[in-house]
Amino acid sequence: MLKLTTGALALGLAALLGAAGPAAAQKEIKIGVIYDLTGPFAAGGSKAAAVGTQIAIDMINEKGGVEGYKVVPVNADAQSKGDVAINEAERLLNDAKVDMLMGVFSSAHCVPMAAKVDAAKKFMWANVCVASAVFKDKNLKYVFRGQVHSDQFGEASCQFIADNAKSKLGMDVKDVRVAIIHEDGPYGAGVAKGNKEKCESLGMKIVHEEGYAATSTDLSALVTKLRRASPDVILHTGYNPDITLFLRQSKDAGLKWKALIGHGAGYGQIDKLMATFGKDADYIYNVDPVAAQLLDPKTLKPGLGDITAEMVKRYKAQTGASEVPPHASMGFNQSWYFFTDVLPRAIKTHGGIDPEALRKAALETDIPEGGTIQGYGVKFNPPGHPMAGQNARSSPVVMQYIGGETKIAWPTALKTIDPVLPLPKGHTYAR
Repeated sequence: MLKLTTGALALGLAALLGAAGPAAAQKEIKIGVIYDLTGPFAAGGSKAAAVGTQIAIDMINEKGGVEGYKVVPVNADAQSKGDVAINEAERLLNDAKVDMLMGVFSSAHCVPMAAKVDAAKKFMWANVCVASAVFKDKNLKYVFRGQVHSDQFGEASCQFIADNAKSKLGMDVKDVRVAIIHEDGPYGAGVAKGNKEKCESLGMKIVHEEGYAATSTDLSALVTKLRRASPDVILHTGYNPDITLFLRQSKDAGLKWKALIGHGAGYGQIDKLMATFGKDADYIYNVDPVAAQLLDPKTLKPGLGDITAEMVKRYKAQTGASEVPPHASMGFNQSWYFFTDVLPRAIKTHGGIDPEALRKAALETDIPEGGTIQGYGVKFNPPGHPMAGQNARSSPVVMQYIGGETKIAWPTALKTIDPVLPLPKGHTYAR
């Protein structure tokens, strides 16, 4: 009979465990997560989106990952610079060997990055950038976006004004005077295009339209032109520094309006606006995908309300914020249904996490309205569609800031307040 010493037995067990170790170890999906963590875009919503994305990753990994895979984020800071964003994307794909890219706040970064990633046949999941130009007539195969696109942003603000012109402003739609101002990158230009087309189709008067560089240090000439044009409503698309500059110089010059409607980015950061402008930030409107905590959980798929509550709890604990901005929901939501709907199907049905498996799984996504924490459903436009890769079921809302809180003003089915329109007498910017 063969006798084993204690040492030999220990060595044998170690060898056995060592052999079993790699097979038993959890597999990984490495995701390159790109956001602007520094520079002007960081405070405009990019940091909030990055926190939301990381919370989703943490919650998924705490549940054991996805079908045997642990989600491993490899984070990169685009620094609010286009060239850095592209370089980081290439570094993540070629050097860090990530399996896919996720994130991206700035549309100016998103447009060229999406084209490069698709040409390389790598997979990209865009969480926040909104420019319609990312997809329009590009027929991208490996890039997908659940987020609302800029044409929808521009249309929503005009429709909101049209729906309230008679009852709130006491004006016929055709008599409403509108000014459209925007940063001149793909984001601002895309939203402004949607503004112009929709407002004109509704019969409104466009009395001024102008783009400017987001890095501008003086917008006084624009403010002067707006004073001369005397718009009732100003539709503004910008980031954080330029919005701050515009509001300050408007106050100094005595520019007045009945309504100011922003479109995401810096306008989505109520804490920043309140910290800088105090009560002057009251009654500003913002068009964005809804901050999830503002929705009635009863209108959503069972269980989503609890997920939103956990996201809000973690966001406040990690940031110290009193209000959770829409960008946190965007970063979390897009990540969450990727991990709970798309990725499991890629692994189980299409054999893994390679770009082709992820592409096929994304195209099969069919989430009905009420199936995500932001309320809208998810169904991606197929190849050959003018907006191939864009979520056809996404939709924004119009929110209004009142007393430091965010309320839903439009559409009627979701609103939580009767919108304050025009600005009340005594407000700094009230005409």
